[in-house]
Amino acid sequence: MSSSSSAAAGAGSGEPSSTSRPGKEREDGGDGGGRKEGEGGADFDLAGAAAGWVEARTSCPHLSAMPAASADDLARVPPPDSPCSRCHHPAENWLCLICKDVLCSRFINKHMLYHYQDTGHCLALSFSDLSVWCFACDSYLDVQSILELRPVYEVAHLMKFGQRPPFRSLDVLDLSSGQNGGSPSQS
Repeated sequence: MSSSSSAAAGAGSGEPSSTSRPGKEREDGGDGGGRKEGEGGADFDLAGAAAGWVEARTSCPHLSAMPAASADDLARVPPPDSPCSRCHHPAENWLCLICKDVLCSRFINKHMLYHYQDTGHCLALSFSDLSVWCFACDSYLDVQSILELRPVYEVAHLMKFGQRPPFRSLDVLDLSSGQNGGSPSQS
């Protein structure tokens, strides 16, 4: 494992740490512009982790590690109520998007984090809220704008809620963000 992977593994645990907030520089402009002084001189963070908002990445250089979204691969996605394959804990579990193993979060026994550290499998989907995390990037990934994530996300959503997820159209993504994480689509 590279030293950058080790650094990411220390901070990356399935969710961003308070010291590693993707997009922090953009949030406060690097000069504290996102902060406002309140009564009594107290500072209030108007954006970012203190407000409960996290900026998900719209691209990831590690997506090529995922197997192609074939019918066989998607059939290997286990149900969202699957327990951790190591400790059998029933909640807070993540699906490794590389090997389809189900492992518990850092809030339980950290088996997904250990799996990443042992195997380098850096992409995981939370069965709790269906968010996608890249341990190597130390960031959430936007399944709405990264086309490669949509098939596995759709399968997990169907199993969890019994219906297809609502996806924003790529045209809306292009207008709102000026970019998307995948290739252009013809409607």
